[in-house]
Amino acid sequence: MDEVTHLVEFETMLIGRHRDMALLRAGGGDRHLDRSAYLLLSRIQMTGPMSIGQLSEAFGLDVSTLNRQTSAMLRRGLVERIPDPEGGMARKFVITEEGRRRLEEERARNIRGLEKTLADWSPEDVAAFAAYLRRFNMSIERLTGRPWPRP
Repeated sequence: MDEVTHLVEFETMLIGRHRDMALLRAGGGDRHLDRSAYLLLSRIQMTGPMSIGQLSEAFGLDVSTLNRQTSAMLRRGLVERIPDPEGGMARKFVITEEGRRRLEEERARNIRGLEKTLADWSPEDVAAFAAYLRRFNMSIERLTGRPWPRP
């Protein structure tokens, strides 16, 4: 592994650390969605209703892990289960109004934090950074075979 790749590893590690610290400073708790809820709600919002099997395939997670995560989201009123709109046997998860509200609040908080962080960057630098992040994520998705839908 070359020195530059080591730098990428180090900086991506720090991104995760900074996000975790920001949540701790913000108080975490029930005000914020946990990481798994944020990701699951985001995916369901982009894709539409999804079954446990579809979520397992999309995230590469064990069904038992997803059962725990979706059960917690059901208890908090963030999702509900509905019959498959296409007539299949598996019930599917959809976002409730509460889930949509909480997801949008969390996304708005994240965006405000990014805007503060990037305030002294030029619009061109922000656009280039976004393009590199997209390219990086798409490379991961290509290797894992799990593309993420994009707007």
